[in-house]
Amino acid sequence: MSARIPRETKRVRMLVTPEGVPLPLELADAGQRAGAFLLDILILFGSIIAVTIFLFFVAKAVPGRATDRAAILLWTIGLFLLRNFYFTWFEARPRGQTPGKRALGLRVIARHGGRLTLDSVIARNALREVEAFLPITLMIQTLATQGYDTLIVLFGLGWTAIFLFLPLMNRDRLRAGDLLAGTWVIRVPKRPLLPELSAHAEETEFTDAELDAYGVFELETLEQVIRQAHAPAVATVTLTICQRIGRQHWSDDGGERDLAFLQAYYAALRGRLEQKLLFGKRRADKHDRT
Repeated sequence: MSARIPRETKRVRMLVTPEGVPLPLELADAGQRAGAFLLDILILFGSIIAVTIFLFFVAKAVPGRATDRAAILLWTIGLFLLRNFYFTWFEARPRGQTPGKRALGLRVIARHGGRLTLDSVIARNALREVEAFLPITLMIQTLATQGYDTLIVLFGLGWTAIFLFLPLMNRDRLRAGDLLAGTWVIRVPKRPLLPELSAHAEETEFTDAELDAYGVFELETLEQVIRQAHAPAVATVTLTICQRIGRQHWSDDGGERDLAFLQAYYAALRGRLEQKLLFGKRRADKHDRT
């Protein structure tokens, strides 16, 4: 009888970066994803309530039909923006995290290993309208205008349940939006961005031209490689960086020497990107020439 595979091992997937580096990543389970979504929904409804209360007091402070109409218009626009762009805005940012995902240590990434693109983020979140918001809105409108209708409520609940349990029916815990957009939701460490890694960097100087070879995306990938310290990945990334910047380095096949080199390059690259950011220059990845 074969030994049972631990649940944590079942959720591990190998992501191959554009540089050909395999990185082991742990997928988020259904409970973690549901918890993050619930937190985001609470934040979303809290924001709607806050906007409603603010506009209510504004309308009371400045009475008049024009003020009431303006308040209703602003409320409608605010509701539209929050409902349609809350998830897209946060996931399109470099970290790929909504506040709910950040609280639970989750992140959205592209399954092909490249950078998460805006069209992928829009696709995965546009489908959420069909998955949840549309049937829920239909049920609320039915109850508000026509009263309780058992058939419509059951239809809405059944429609939502199909998409709700879809992540339990595939091994990668993908919802319909992930299948369409080609994304994963993974677990990430809840640690700050690397002061402890930079502290162990060796004293190696890099020129500005060597540091300008990469951007924020590669910096985050390099962080994962250093934290996991997986010897084959460390050796491959070290060789890739040295070839790209034209620097000679005596590799020890992913050992302490290669790891120290990556720590030094990480510390220098992070400082370079932060310095440029102070002047309003942000390089997303190595292909960004702005």
